Amino acid sequence: MSKPTAVVCAYSSVGTAALEGLLEAGVDVRALYTYPQGVDELWFTPPAAVAATQGIPVHQAPAFNEDAVYAAILAHRPDFLFSFYFREMIHARVLEVPRLGAYNLHGSLLPRYRGRAPINWVLVKGEAETGITLHAMTSKPDDGVIVAQARLPIDWDETALSLTNKAATAGRELVRDAIPGLVDGSIRRIDQKTLGPSTYFGGRKPSDSRLDFAMTAAEAFNQIRAVADPWPNAYLETSSGIVKVAWALPSLEPCPPGRYRHSSEGILLGFSDGALRLHTLKARGLRVERPSDQAKALRELGLVEA
Repeated sequence: MSKPTAVVCAYSSVGTAALEGLLEAGVDVRALYTYPQGVDELWFTPPAAVAATQGIPVHQAPAFNEDAVYAAILAHRPDFLFSFYFREMIHARVLEVPRLGAYNLHGSLLPRYRGRAPINWVLVKGEAETGITLHAMTSKPDDGVIVAQARLPIDWDETALSLTNKAATAGRELVRDAIPGLVDGSIRRIDQKTLGPSTYFGGRKPSDSRLDFAMTAAEAFNQIRAVADPWPNAYLETSSGIVKVAWALPSLEPCPPGRYRHSSEGILLGFSDGALRLHTLKARGLRVERPSDQAKALRELGLVEA
């Protein structure tokens, strides 16, 4: 029996892991469409690196839905088309090409958290659980029947990086284990409408990471861990400038909202119902970890010491 064939559209560490899952399942990947790795994304191995070791042709895809790409995919006559954390909505004519279907891997428990940046949004919202979902693609975002799904617990101090790593590991296994059932048609297909109401979140803007002293300490902590390194970080904005809060942890010690104070733990920053203990700030392009330097940075922003 010949190997099933596929064209893969992938990026991110999750995309790399899912591609590896396909290869482990014996899928013949005829082409990879991906993106150049950005200078701020060097923390993960890109899908192109895995493809290169396997002799898979790699195509950069800034305009995936153009006619030339469509013609190339037609020529491959793939059994499958897979989208693993790809950045473009794939047009309907492309989805109709693969003989055995087109499938997308999404970083949430669909139908919840459809849309962009689901891993960041579940942390912002303080969820205790999320997941990863393989589903049939339609012309609508994150639509189509579910063919495989895995649940992922969220630790209290989970960050976007640690949760992404969990999603990558789960995604690799999910894709690998789903292939036999997708090939022979035996895999169970679940209509998303039977799983409850859907929720949708758009792509994150820089302003979505802004900290406000009217937030509770828990809300501020969730905002920080959702964009902790290597993401761009949550930030405080005052009339005197901006400082990024790269990492902080909840404290049981009090501090008035909008003020900072020295404590036995370090520098505390007050929010509406409690405080966070600062671990790392980024000010003027430098990492600031010494309490005395953190206090100086906050003072220069115009914050008042409690």
